[in-house]
Amino acid sequence: MPELSVVMPCLNEEETLGICIEKANNTIKELGIDAEVVIADNGSTDRSVEIAESLGARVIHQPLKGYGNAYLAGFAGARGKYFMMGDSDDSYDWTEIGRFLNPLREGADMVMGTRLKGEIKPGAMPFLHRYLGNPVLTWILNVLFRTGISDSHCGMRAFTKDAYERMHLKTSGMEFASEMVIKASKAKLNITEIPITLHPDKRTRPPHLRTWRDGWRHLSFMLMYSPTWLFLIPGLILLLLGVGTMAALYPGPLTLFGREFDVHTMMLGSLFAILGVQVLTTGLFAKVHTYERHFDRQDPILRTLAKSFNLEKGLVLGLLVFLVGFILDFSVLRQWIAVDFGTLSALRPAIVGGTLMAVGAQIVFSSFFLSMLSVKVAELREDASSDNPKLQAS
Repeated sequence: MPELSVVMPCLNEEETLGICIEKANNTIKELGIDAEVVIADNGSTDRSVEIAESLGARVIHQPLKGYGNAYLAGFAGARGKYFMMGDSDDSYDWTEIGRFLNPLREGADMVMGTRLKGEIKPGAMPFLHRYLGNPVLTWILNVLFRTGISDSHCGMRAFTKDAYERMHLKTSGMEFASEMVIKASKAKLNITEIPITLHPDKRTRPPHLRTWRDGWRHLSFMLMYSPTWLFLIPGLILLLLGVGTMAALYPGPLTLFGREFDVHTMMLGSLFAILGVQVLTTGLFAKVHTYERHFDRQDPILRTLAKSFNLEKGLVLGLLVFLVGFILDFSVLRQWIAVDFGTLSALRPAIVGGTLMAVGAQIVFSSFFLSMLSVKVAELREDASSDNPKLQAS
């Protein structure tokens, strides 16, 4: 088994692939490393495969298109104790192999290159990528997942085979880079950053990266796998705003800043409360999904859900909330019947009652849906009740 597998993705890179392989081969020879070069070909129609094989690289074919798909195939076929990844367009310096390998030998789980703390040669990175895309997306990733990485989209990285297996990577496209950083952080990997130099690539064709499309894929991916920020916090804000508005207006009209707020505003509060509960329950569904995708294995909300939730508790809570709302609305109906369906004066209790009935029904149906995820919920409960040996192993 070789010590190191150098893995490069490739899609029609005949102009630069040979340069990268030769740099890697020469560096491996100079350092005396037992290593292999693996080319994850993503369906090249030029001479890329021929060039790679002529230089002694091992080619693994991946017909499924996508940056992530290419790497997943390459890593699956790699045989080394350590993996190193980087593009095959000659923008990364493959003579830097030793700088990435040494920290792994010393105990690091992952070594990340950072272009933003290193050097970016003129023309190597578009203005939008350098001053907007990479810094902003890295900042968002650090806010959502607390990774502490300075350049989350740097493509030159190295990690142990064990670390790779613990990350459970799955995504097929450019968001693969974000997924790796997020899951490395979630898995509590020992991550080291080293500054590197980014050079202008040597190819004449347009790059595979599409600024706005791939930027959006990174952003949407991060949001979808951060249910707390995407669902739970907005849902809680909506719920509190809605309940607060109804509570403030229940006794009667309220005058603020010279304007009177009455039942119409209270109805808006009811809408916010119902929407807030819907978003919160969707967030709980998403939390269970992120557990399955190995993103939130140690999340405290998940562990609380695992210990406390079952279908019966959810049904009892939902039915009680619904019943309180039904009683309120039934009393309003009796008053309305008493005045022969004339003017309805008890609008405020009617709004509160209708809100409680809607929220109670949401809780009931949401409880059933969570129970439909019973396999994952049971797995969560098992993890949460045993001091987390499974969580630590994941």
